[in-house]
Amino acid sequence: MTADIIKQGAEGRLYLGDFKGESCLIKERFVKKYRHPELDTQITRQRMKAEVKASSRCLAAGILAPRILHSDLNTHKLYMEYFGNAQTAKKFIQDTVAAESDEEKVKEKLLELCIRIGAIIGQMHANNIIHGDLTTSNILINPNPAAKNEYDVILIDFGLSHYNQGAEDKGVDLYVLERALLSTHSEQKYIFEYILAEYRRNCGKDEEVVIAKFDEVRARGRKRTMIG
Repeated sequence: MTADIIKQGAEGRLYLGDFKGESCLIKERFVKKYRHPELDTQITRQRMKAEVKASSRCLAAGILAPRILHSDLNTHKLYMEYFGNAQTAKKFIQDTVAAESDEEKVKEKLLELCIRIGAIIGQMHANNIIHGDLTTSNILINPNPAAKNEYDVILIDFGLSHYNQGAEDKGVDLYVLERALLSTHSEQKYIFEYILAEYRRNCGKDEEVVIAKFDEVRARGRKRTMIG
């Protein structure tokens, strides 16, 4: 097997390679020298297992996520489906804003994306899947000429994910997304509201409880920010 590195981040490296003849993305989590070796191994394995489980649960629920082709806990590598023509939702939004000077037209173009993201996160929470790191960098926009809207929305990077029926964790998931959007897309504050509106239509019977918890989490976060 050959592999070419395409990205390196704080958590690991991404390679383009193949697995049993299929092109794939290889995610390698490298050793964190600042952690005790046993703790580092434990955390790395937990996150790898979380990614495998979440991907499987999403796909079973009809939510697009990379198929995990193979996981190797000894080498800390995950072999997963590769979307070669995809871009992140972060870049999609930034490019849309840069290409259009009319704010109302920008809103109109981003509305469809927000609706689809909100629906997907709602479906994910309805199936009790908590992502743990919802940002526009962890959402892919993958061209699909056969699709009604000509692209698929795919969730990625489930290393912090888990399964939980509780409203608290779902509320925290939403709060993480809101903070990420305000940080990355500060001029488009409406994006989260668009997403949240569609989320509420898709998150299931616990909608009111989850939203109430989200409001509580948001209030706690604002209080911490004020106090410092």
